[in-house]
Amino acid sequence: MKTRQRVSHPIATRYSTGVLLLSGIVLVAGSLLPGATRVVVADSIQDQINSLSAQNSATQSLVDSLQAQATSYQDAINQLQNQINSLQASISANQTKQASLQAQIAQAEDQIAQEKAILADDVKTMYVDGVPTTLEMLASSQNLSQFIDKQEYRTSVQNKLQATLTEIAQLQAQLQTQKTQVDQLLGQEQFQQNQLNSAQATQANLLNYNQSQQADYNAKIASNASQIAQLRAEQAAENSKLGNGLFATGNCGGGYPTQATSPWGGYWGCNYPQDNTVDNWGMYNRECVSYTAFKVYQTFGYNATDWGNAIQWPGSARQSGLSVNSTPSAHSVAIWNVGAFGHAMWVEAVNSDGSILVSQFNYSYNGTYSEMVVSASQAATFQYIHF
Repeated sequence: MKTRQRVSHPIATRYSTGVLLLSGIVLVAGSLLPGATRVVVADSIQDQINSLSAQNSATQSLVDSLQAQATSYQDAINQLQNQINSLQASISANQTKQASLQAQIAQAEDQIAQEKAILADDVKTMYVDGVPTTLEMLASSQNLSQFIDKQEYRTSVQNKLQATLTEIAQLQAQLQTQKTQVDQLLGQEQFQQNQLNSAQATQANLLNYNQSQQADYNAKIASNASQIAQLRAEQAAENSKLGNGLFATGNCGGGYPTQATSPWGGYWGCNYPQDNTVDNWGMYNRECVSYTAFKVYQTFGYNATDWGNAIQWPGSARQSGLSVNSTPSAHSVAIWNVGAFGHAMWVEAVNSDGSILVSQFNYSYNGTYSEMVVSASQAATFQYIHF
């Protein structure tokens, strides 16, 4: 399970300028080590990939922040809309009430006119202030009793007319007061509605601007992703130029070479002791990460150089813009977060029951090749790097 990885070889340190320092001797890359210049070119491409991936990671963080902000704006818009809807319902109810009061006022006015007409038929030309005069009534009466009856009738008619007119006028005034109150309330509600509409428009503008920023950032991410894909194609082309010179013939399981020349100096492979030197990707010989780095290169032409111990591979993969998740697939790298270093495995196949077939090195700490089937429940605890 031990998965040590070379960070700085005891006798060799690599520089981005393409110069190797080997036991104190300065070597220009490519002058003495076959294919070293191409390795540096491929690594330079990887540096560009890493830079673009870092930009995408930072930009994605901005997009995530904007999405959270957009959710806040949308929530505010929804809350304002709920307030507008509630206020509009109140306005509609008050407008209905206003129309009803206006109709009642008009009805009261009609009733006054009708009462006047009815009373006018009874008293003919008599008004509230008194017509005919008392003398005329006395002269036209046959006796005092008839005069008193006329006087009482006249007074009764006047009182009835006055009471009816007063009652209707009071009702009319009451209705007018209610209508005035409703008018004032409607004015206030419509003012509030205008304010809410303005606030909602402001939030909508902020949301639109936010979404425009998200679109710009997502376009930048897509552009970088396109550049990364192109760079990876260039990187694979550079790596392919190494050809058969990278590995010697022979293998000891999974295609792992019997003997290969490391660009850092020395030989590695199954003919050599575990951890005797480092492979082409800076991994110690016959360790699990050396095998998986070899399989990744063999299958995809991808250099997982200086990715660290197995437990560090998911983070290194993400920094390189690769997909890391909990779903296995054939020809992905499975990472088991176990012990101090973790363990890396090559996924050969995914079975129908969810179990996986893996190949690996150093599972039993003896630097040898092995294969095993991992149960679905155990496989679900691994992380998978997809290339």
